[in-house]
Amino acid sequence: MWRRMSVAALRLIRCRRLSTAGPPGVKKVLQWKNLRKFAKVTGAVVLGGCLFITYEVEALDKAVTIDTHAILKEKYKSYIYLRATPSDEKENLAAGLTHKARRELHKAARRFLEISSRLLLQSLDEHFSHVDVDPHEVALWVLLKRTQSANKAIRLQAVQELAENHHWHDYQYQTAAQVIDQRTAVGLARTPQGLSVEDGLRQLLGSLPQSEVDKCVQYFTSLALRESTQSMAAQRGGLWCFGGDGLPYAQSLTSVPSEKVESFCLQALVQHSKVQSHCDHIVANGGLQLLQRVYQLRRDSLKIQRNIVRIIGNLALNESIHQAIAQSGWVSVLAEMTQSPHVMQASHAARALANLDREAVKEKYPDGVYILHPQTRGNQPIKADVLFIHGILGAAFKTWRQKDRMMLEEEGGPDSTDDYTECWPKSWLATDCPNLRVLSVEYDSHLSDWMAKCPAENQRKSLAYRSQELLKKLKLAGVGERPVVWVAHSMGGLLVKKMLLDASEDPDMHGLLENTKGIMFYSVPHHGTFMAEYSVNVRYLLFPSIEVRELCKDSPALRNLNENFLNMAKEKEFKVLSFAETLPTNIGPMIKILVVPTQSANLGIGELIEVDVDHLNICKPEKKDSFLYKRSLQFIQEALQNYISH
Repeated sequence: MWRRMSVAALRLIRCRRLSTAGPPGVKKVLQWKNLRKFAKVTGAVVLGGCLFITYEVEALDKAVTIDTHAILKEKYKSYIYLRATPSDEKENLAAGLTHKARRELHKAARRFLEISSRLLLQSLDEHFSHVDVDPHEVALWVLLKRTQSANKAIRLQAVQELAENHHWHDYQYQTAAQVIDQRTAVGLARTPQGLSVEDGLRQLLGSLPQSEVDKCVQYFTSLALRESTQSMAAQRGGLWCFGGDGLPYAQSLTSVPSEKVESFCLQALVQHSKVQSHCDHIVANGGLQLLQRVYQLRRDSLKIQRNIVRIIGNLALNESIHQAIAQSGWVSVLAEMTQSPHVMQASHAARALANLDREAVKEKYPDGVYILHPQTRGNQPIKADVLFIHGILGAAFKTWRQKDRMMLEEEGGPDSTDDYTECWPKSWLATDCPNLRVLSVEYDSHLSDWMAKCPAENQRKSLAYRSQELLKKLKLAGVGERPVVWVAHSMGGLLVKKMLLDASEDPDMHGLLENTKGIMFYSVPHHGTFMAEYSVNVRYLLFPSIEVRELCKDSPALRNLNENFLNMAKEKEFKVLSFAETLPTNIGPMIKILVVPTQSANLGIGELIEVDVDHLNICKPEKKDSFLYKRSLQFIQEALQNYISH
């Protein structure tokens, strides 16, 4: 953090010696009228020391001068607020911000005097035990005072202690950058920073309890703590191979060791941040500040930045941590990221900010539930929800992108990619139906066991497990309180059917069932797929996972799921639209198959439309005026025609 300050924030430093006078806008922190109460306390407790205390206070009055505008700017830098109109600006500043600045300065003065008095008169400790004091803030002011000492040894020690602190709030670092002089700034820039980011992440992981996390989190946390970068690079297989004959999961850690290990540790932290009791531990052990260091260091790594913001979004589910998140400078970082041209970056940041915004947002968005629209506050009332559920090897964003650029260029030339979108529900649907809330759900799915992140993860792959997991998350996000349309691709459609059946058996989830107005299926294997059989017979897919085995053609589990859902859908009169692929899909270099034949994509109710695309592109329209998108939009509007305007 200090290194970042010395490179970036120190550019803002106005190299001032602390003196008794200053330019306009500079006010003395210590004013006699604000110290009357302090004088009464000291006079009552230690009468003989009054003259000494009075001398010390006067000396401090002459020694400490701070630019109040600088502190005001840095104190509230992490917050977003509306600009006043020119005519009201002076009045608002005088009535609001000036009062806040004075209050913070007076608080700093009281804390400064408290620590000074403790150094001078230990007996005064009991009289300040009731004061609300942030130890880190007190330490900051004391160390800043020591950097101005006439004693060189004291100055050097103070600079060293400043450099070793990494748990202060962002505004405190920024304020210090405004206050310190050139000598201190140079000293900080040349002081070693202690733990590396990698070691800091391991230390943070080591401080977290291993309770309330599943075996996979414990497994990878222990590996991250035990293995150094060098040993990870040296082992390249033995320790990391599952069963001795699988593809080593962590082999990629050796390509760019430091960054990969940091990413590995962050993935473990993501899992810990899902546990409410662990969130307080992360914050208490300097996790917010450490994540800031990693974020600044890895600005060129979109994956690392997404995992960091994913952690912040999980922490933000706990309102008791909101102040710490804001004071650590994360609000301004998140606001900046929402403007990213990358839909994944912007959506991760939007989720975190929505979880922080308890003033305007009543829902909370757990890990894996992303709000695609609206991502900001607005005046448009939300009338209904549309949920997008991906399939095997899919994701909350990439599944719903426009047809791949390369294919578009081959078919229509470079001009056809001018309006390319990475996520058509966010770009197109939100524009055509602005009063919808558009959500995308993400869950882990794997084609075969060697792709699993942990040997113990198989138990988490079944449709039953995923259904219960997602229902809890959707309930927290308020899904079911408004009319709902489901949009699902491939195995995601089976998951939707399972969730609705489970909701029918849970009294707390009946709202979700009653508010379901329509379901749109893109190549959903209602009756199974031959792909699951291929995965047994060819080495390309190795060992079939539970998810793939559940998709075997005419499997008893699928038959029961489909029959039970059909009975419920007919009773509830769900509107249903199904799309079926007609072109084969390339599955690696050796296999080209029709993944979901038309007869399997036919649910038995609703409309069925065959489209000349393959399995991967059935949910990726070529452009906004293509049949696939226009028909999808029409279905959503018809299912919700009594609730939305269009």
